[in-house]
Amino acid sequence: MSDMQDAPDIEPELSSGAMKLRRKKLDNLPWDHTGRHPGNPYFWKIILILMGVGLRYIFRRSHYEKIPDFEGGRVISSMHINGLVDPATLVHSQDRRIISMGRHDLMTMPLIGWFSRRMGSQPVIRKSEIENGVSDEEYARKINDRTLLTMTNCIASGYNAMVMPEGKSHQDPHLHRFKTGPMRFALNAASIAKHRGLPNPALQPVGLHFRCYHWFRTDVFVEFQEPIPVLAPEVSGAPERLSSGKWEEPPSDQVHYLRDTLFSSLSEVTPDAPDWGTYRAWHLIGHIKANTSNSQLKSFRDEVLAAREVRAALSEGQTKEDLMAPAIEAAKILNDNQLDGRALTGIKLDSRIAWTKSAIGIFLMILMSPVTIPSTGIQAFFAWYLGDRTDEGIDARTTYHFLAAMFSPILFWLPLSIFTAFLVHPPSLLSIAIAMSIMLVIHISNLVFLFGYDCWSDFSTSRRRAKLASSDRGKRLEELILDVKTNLNLL
Repeated sequence: MSDMQDAPDIEPELSSGAMKLRRKKLDNLPWDHTGRHPGNPYFWKIILILMGVGLRYIFRRSHYEKIPDFEGGRVISSMHINGLVDPATLVHSQDRRIISMGRHDLMTMPLIGWFSRRMGSQPVIRKSEIENGVSDEEYARKINDRTLLTMTNCIASGYNAMVMPEGKSHQDPHLHRFKTGPMRFALNAASIAKHRGLPNPALQPVGLHFRCYHWFRTDVFVEFQEPIPVLAPEVSGAPERLSSGKWEEPPSDQVHYLRDTLFSSLSEVTPDAPDWGTYRAWHLIGHIKANTSNSQLKSFRDEVLAAREVRAALSEGQTKEDLMAPAIEAAKILNDNQLDGRALTGIKLDSRIAWTKSAIGIFLMILMSPVTIPSTGIQAFFAWYLGDRTDEGIDARTTYHFLAAMFSPILFWLPLSIFTAFLVHPPSLLSIAIAMSIMLVIHISNLVFLFGYDCWSDFSTSRRRAKLASSDRGKRLEELILDVKTNLNLL
């Protein structure tokens, strides 16, 4: 799937939010064509803290590689399968302030829109929204050109821009066809940077990997490819026209070259599989191969890289059906039981039940519940309820989990802490200190509660594993794993 021409080109289904065009808010949204960031720099520091809390709550294990050093601005790009969790994870991995662009309603809807506007995020009206009558072409062009010029000038000034080049969130384990917007404003940013004597920008491919992207408390691994430098097109007068606030289309051949280069580089750090069943099979083969050589995969990062090695080996020569057929069937059996290659000890299912983790998990959750449930329980319930019933797709499920965790400190903990502090002590500097201490206690309590939840999850996993091991499907699974081991020489 790493060929751009073979990538799916499917316009997104519009959610109820995307069908609402709030023109007044879009017209008044902050933008800037001088290179200054349109967001609030003080608010940016607050949003980083809130995002950090949200990501800490929804991810169990996180591994972020260091972003490569680069002096100029960068266009940060990744595969987009996990709703708002994707951009939040990208922001958390960066070395400088970000400017982003996204669906128009994300800038105008209640709460999220308020935060987005203060972050300096810029709206886009997509082709599918024009075709469905949400906006006319003239207004869409006005908003989109304004957004592209804002992004262009910020990148030229050295800021990082965050863009999902597929233009939508989807649920496939391979890239969809790229839109040209990121390449167009990257080239124009290079023109402005050269005109102003600033460093050239670059495209920065980022690999976002989730163990299961729609699960609460999943694992994440973030990796970076080498930056792709963007050189200024040789178009007479273009930098001056762009600097004056007039959008100018860069040469199409350079746009398409950059698009294909980014697609190729980004494909290397995505699953790049025809379907999720095949990708899970690659992971399973990686586990079996490692277990056979007594070098068990110890982290999700190890699993991703092992699966990539399997993918590379299978891409050479003919299809290895004797290896892939049993691996796909075995991976499906595991996935049907919410298990994966970690369930294996050698080539056998681990049938031990984690009773100790059960006791620890129950104890910690009960111990912390008097603090966690009143402070965070209501929003956690609604995140679960709404996430399972949204019309945004399964990728929006963890978006609700993330938003509930991210906004809890300011919408729930802060008023609760102030109210409690004023009950304990009359309004004063001491009561403010008490309120801050209460918020810290809530956060620590939630982290301990989540650790207990993780222990309980491990216990539940061990029960499913033991139940499968004693079943006919478990016996079939072990036969398939033996077949995979026998055919590892095909790699």
